[in-house]
Parts: sequence; structure tokens; C-alpha cells
Amino acid sequence: MSGNAWWMMGLAVLIGAMLPLQALINARLGTQIGGPIVAAFVSFVVGGIGLGIYLVAARHRIALEGAGSLPAWGWLGGLLGAFYVAVVTLLIPRLGPATMMCLVIFGQVTAALMLDKFGVLQNAPRTVDVVRIAGAVLVMAGVILVAAPWRSASA
Repeated sequence: MSGNAWWMMGLAVLIGAMLPLQALINARLGTQIGGPIVAAFVSFVVGGIGLGIYLVAARHRIALEGAGSLPAWGWLGGLLGAFYVAVVTLLIPRLGPATMMCLVIFGQVTAALMLDKFGVLQNAPRTVDVVRIAGAVLVMAGVILVAAPWRSASA
């Protein structure tokens, strides 16, 4: 594996580590300003402003000419992101960060395997073999062990 791949994998771990912190921040924000939907909205506004500042500072060109030819589903990414942030903000105080993130990761792995198999959205189809399925099963085993539904919340 190249040094570049290691760097990218490290960055992926870093942003993954930030997700439970973001969810806890949003959950706390929601208790102060009116609930998880309001917190998700504020999170997206603040994030949008941050990205806007970056685009201006980096003098990044925005190519809007292709926007009209984009299929309808091309605009769903923001809605999916908003739904994710709102639901995580709602559930993380109830499930806890470790359980919530493990369940999210299991959902991601399961969906990603299906998206790979069927080559969704012009993604090149990739084989989903017994090794990859075993990996998803191991992730689920990890979810069960982390969530430990048989233990009391105070244990």
C-alpha cells in the first residue's frame, strides 16, 4: 500500500472519530435551542457558512452551468445528510455515542456492500464475496458487543 493510501486511511479514521463528537455537540445544542431538527438546521447553516468562507478564501470556481442537466436524484445528498444529522442528534442521547456509531457503521457497511454489488449510480460493480460478507458479520458482532443490550445502562 502506498504512503498516500495510508495518509488517506488515517484521514478517514480521523473524520470517523469526529462524528460521535459532532453528534454529541448537536444533541447538546438541540437541548438548548429547540430539539434535534433545529440543531441539525443550525449545524448545516454553520457548516454551509464555513464551506462558503473556504470557497471564497480558496478562490474556488463554482461551475453552475452543469447544474441544470443533473438528474433529480443528484440533489438528494444534502437531504440525506440533513436526515442523518437530525436522526443521530435525536438518538445519540438515548443510545449513547458508542452504540449509535456502531449501528451507523453497520448500516454503512451493509449498504455499501449492496451498492458495490449492483454498481449503483455508475459505480463500477464489485464482487461481494464470502470474505466481505464475513467482514460485515464481524462488524455486526462488534455492534452487539459494544451495545451489550443484556447489560444495564449503568454497568
